[in-house]
Amino acid sequence: MPKLMILGAGGHGKVVAEIAELMGRWDEIVFLDDNQKLSEVNGYKVIGTLNDYMAYKDRYQYAFVAIGNNKSRVELIDNMIRKGLVVPTLIHPFTAISANCKIQEGTVVMAGAVINTNTIIGKGCIVNTCSSIDHDCVFEDGVHISPGVHIGGTTNIGKATWVCVGASVANNVAIGKNAVVAAGAVVTKNIPDNVMVAGVPAVIKKQFGDVNHGS
Repeated sequence: MPKLMILGAGGHGKVVAEIAELMGRWDEIVFLDDNQKLSEVNGYKVIGTLNDYMAYKDRYQYAFVAIGNNKSRVELIDNMIRKGLVVPTLIHPFTAISANCKIQEGTVVMAGAVINTNTIIGKGCIVNTCSSIDHDCVFEDGVHISPGVHIGGTTNIGKATWVCVGASVANNVAIGKNAVVAAGAVVTKNIPDNVMVAGVPAVIKKQFGDVNHGS
């Protein structure tokens, strides 16, 4: 069986490792992390830093990026693919995903998530615990859907946008790239690029440039 290295041994990485273990596809799972005080996390060895992935390419042909910053996560995935590593999609066994969805490499779908028919989810996305995504949605690369988020049908979300815990997005809404939807917000209208929105209904609270969202 193949072997998997996970880049990032923080809280997100711990969840990712458990999902990979439950999938049963890899006979060995290890971490790379820049915290040099770590030697193992939850029984998985930490064998090097984030920049060491090419040194382990011959032994660990599969690599997954488990870091929170949306833009950085996608850039690292692209680099690994260009260098010949295989970046899998990780899906917790306790999810409900339509057979007519498309989910690209480097995306993780966590326990309790529901993804309905004809939804397209890009590269390096996070579909977090107990979130729901209705039919015909399109998520660009690096989108993070936090725990308990509900996305209505025919919704488009731009690259590297972060929808925080417990937010809701109505049907037929477009959210731009590099945006943040605050926890508990209710989005009922289109949202432009590079803004943070909050409230019920959500309104723009802040504008910013091209930044790395995620935690």
